[in-house]
Amino acid sequence: MDEGTEMSLTIAQLVRRLKGSHLHAQMERQARECLHQPEIQLESLKDDVRRFLRTSGWERKLQNAVHRELLISRLPPSFPAPPPEHLKEPLAYMRKAQASWERRILKSLNSMSTELGVPLARMRPVAEQQELSNKWNEMGTDEPDLSRFRPVYAPKDFLEVVVSLRSPNHDSGGDVGARSHWGLIHVPLDVKDITQLRGVYTELGLAEGQLGIDDNAHPDLFENNYIDIGKKALAEQDGAAAQQYSRRGCPTGLRADLWALILNLVNQPQDAMHYEQLKAGVLQHDLLVDKLISKDVKLTASNDDYYFVFEDFLYQVLLCFSRDAAILEHFKYNSATPPKSYIQGKEEDEDFAVFYPPNGVIPFHGFSMYVAPLCFLYNEPSKLYSVFREMYTRYFFRLHSISSACSGIVSLCLLFERLLQTHLPQLFYHLRQIGAQPLRIAFKWMVRAFSGYLCTDQLLFLWDRILGYDSLEPVAVLAAAIFAFRTENLMEVTSLASAEAVLADLSTLKVMPLIQIFLFAV
Repeated sequence: MDEGTEMSLTIAQLVRRLKGSHLHAQMERQARECLHQPEIQLESLKDDVRRFLRTSGWERKLQNAVHRELLISRLPPSFPAPPPEHLKEPLAYMRKAQASWERRILKSLNSMSTELGVPLARMRPVAEQQELSNKWNEMGTDEPDLSRFRPVYAPKDFLEVVVSLRSPNHDSGGDVGARSHWGLIHVPLDVKDITQLRGVYTELGLAEGQLGIDDNAHPDLFENNYIDIGKKALAEQDGAAAQQYSRRGCPTGLRADLWALILNLVNQPQDAMHYEQLKAGVLQHDLLVDKLISKDVKLTASNDDYYFVFEDFLYQVLLCFSRDAAILEHFKYNSATPPKSYIQGKEEDEDFAVFYPPNGVIPFHGFSMYVAPLCFLYNEPSKLYSVFREMYTRYFFRLHSISSACSGIVSLCLLFERLLQTHLPQLFYHLRQIGAQPLRIAFKWMVRAFSGYLCTDQLLFLWDRILGYDSLEPVAVLAAAIFAFRTENLMEVTSLASAEAVLADLSTLKVMPLIQIFLFAV
């Protein structure tokens, strides 16, 4: 296929996706309304409408939308189009493993429902609806008895599934002494080596100024000129410029707006209305997953020194998230498939199947920690919800689904192990010999993108780079950098428990110096 044909197909795909978007409907309505403006002349109608939309800021919004679509899809134009399941995940053994894992999760959820006699969903009585509505902003003060409920799964359960993956076309049992077989991941995925990482993450180089490192050493750079650059991106509503800017870190005062711009979120009445509709769904129906969400918040964020104050926000956002059927859209490019349940008495009849929960996402132990750090940035529930939804459907879903994606958890695990094997072979071999495989320690950090492990300001510096590079690879790089930083202590340990003790507290670590030194000074 020649370059011109590929470009035509790409444009056609973008136009088709954008035509069905909310932005297109808004622009169409704005264009119709502008026809009544006195400066719009019939003889120059097309040019006048274009000029009006451009001066009203719609041209920039369209550019940001196109930029976002290109980042989300990243699919090379092809003809004929591949089957939908190949767009979700091209490797058959990955699809099979993900489907098997989904069956286990759904079976666990259904078993819990049966054993406890708690229905998957029920209509709340009017009195209960009113009670919940009255205490909507104080749900954290409730102390329901959740002792019977347990998380459907925890990261350590998911790790066992990930390490059991094997490609039927790849023999990993040849040279058992090779370093590539020292780790737990034995799938032939293409991950970057240190040279390639340095080429991609050039803005993190030792000669580049970084928020999280140089903001104290060079205040003239970061308190004046650097902030002005960020303000300019916001003033011009330039999503691509904001994303590039985020690679070197976002100032605290600009971060919330920069992230929203990168995620192509603008304050629209429709967003607040959508949030209220989801809230109404929470008030009307009680779901079993509500108990899982409450249990998770109680076990994680409520016991965290940084996040316990946001307990009410976490309930509000996560309960609304579980009802949001719009989340189902991300399954078009997610290797996972939303689980289904059946109306009682109509089991196995597809005509009576419904997605459960409505968003297709069953929460696991630690899920609420994807939301908690965002509470530091957004204090308006509908805005907080919109940002979390975008963060989840762009990034976080990849951390708990099996896929071959370069930002998927399997690739991140492989990248982490390869970096350690290549740059810290003695440490890796030592830990392996004493039964302390590094991945068994680092997996819980990566599956939560370090939320709950780093202090909040350092976590936000890390997430700046995730948004800036549109990649979760910095998570794996940081995990390897932490092992490098603690090498001296780790070489002295004699068991998995003692290795875990050395790495138990990450709250004092500075993220950007670790990443920068590991990538460019090792």
